[in-house]
Amino acid sequence: VMVEMFNCQDPDSFKCIVEVYYFGEIHMKRGICPICFIKEMEFWKIDLSYLDECCKSNLTEKEEELAEIADKVQVILDDLDRDPNVSRTERWQKFLWKLMEKPESSLPARVIAVVSFLFILVSSVVMCLGTIPDLQVENSEGNRVEHPTLDAIEAACVGWFTVEYVLRLASSPNKVRFALSFMNMIDFLAILPFYVVLVLTYLGTTMMELVNVQQAVQALRIMRIARIFKLARHSSGLQTLTYALKRSFKELGLLLMYMGVGIFVFSALGYTMEQSHPETLFRSIPQSFWWAIITMTTVGYGDIYPKTTLGRCNAAISFLCGVIAIALPIHPIINNFVIYYNKQKVLETAAKHELELMELRALELAVKSSSRRCDAPGNTWEGAMRASRSDTYIPLLLGFHESLCYYGHCAL
Repeated sequence: VMVEMFNCQDPDSFKCIVEVYYFGEIHMKRGICPICFIKEMEFWKIDLSYLDECCKSNLTEKEEELAEIADKVQVILDDLDRDPNVSRTERWQKFLWKLMEKPESSLPARVIAVVSFLFILVSSVVMCLGTIPDLQVENSEGNRVEHPTLDAIEAACVGWFTVEYVLRLASSPNKVRFALSFMNMIDFLAILPFYVVLVLTYLGTTMMELVNVQQAVQALRIMRIARIFKLARHSSGLQTLTYALKRSFKELGLLLMYMGVGIFVFSALGYTMEQSHPETLFRSIPQSFWWAIITMTTVGYGDIYPKTTLGRCNAAISFLCGVIAIALPIHPIINNFVIYYNKQKVLETAAKHELELMELRALELAVKSSSRRCDAPGNTWEGAMRASRSDTYIPLLLGFHESLCYYGHCAL
């Protein structure tokens, strides 16, 4: 008697899972979602230890992706939260946080983001213009200082940055984490020099006459260049590049090690080969480090150069080794950048899709409840939102990953 069995499981995953009975291990084929594949293994009671090591790395990456998905889900639920039991202070705090931190949440938030971006550009331009001698004036002590107009523009920019930082800190859900964040520390360091100089000036000439105070003030003013890093808060491309560099830490470390060994070897060879020339420019091996660096990085500054035949051959070899060393990690870095950039687009698309679904469900409940014209809590928009949250939260958690897979395959 022929017995036929049918199941509703994924046939592509099953083709991989059945291999455990032939080879004793499982390989996950390209194009199969790792999370769905794990669910299939759990359905067929197959232990994860049978999964080959080459495929487990995909699961690690997917766990990080799920953490990002959970954050997106929480953001969506927070955006739709209209619970009247929340105090007015908490509602204003949440509103202010979205206004300052989430430009995509509303039109005023986008306007504030654009204004902040313009202030960053203006502040950077003013800092550069302040170093032009023709735009400087002499103070009472005969020193060249920035023009008063540029100082006024600088004060206005710092005032905006200060208000922005204080509002973001006041509305932050976790103020300690906010203060210790790298980007927020940059924001703080960007406005700190202005107030330090202001305090020193207010204290009068007695304070300004202390030893090295002038040098310390100038050093603090140099910290204004940190403001340019504030652009990363408004640019997903810069954030993606930063993440790609973090993921390429091993490749960059290998590059630095290779360059370090090459610099030491070629500088020592260059110093030794150039000692026979009476007008040699290689006075010592540490001084030759500079020549090796600019040669291997293909800069070729020209202040130090070999004059002997052997020295020139050594320079040619160091140049070729530098080109090879720099070219090797480029592909992994670009690959990490493209992967994370596509992942960000997929997450944004999936989050937008789920947000639209939740809003439609909430609107449907609001229309149904209003048609009944009763005093139930659901006959208001807030009540519909509260009711819809309980109905959509679980489907959202379950369906968000399917949306991610769908948009991810479309992106591929």
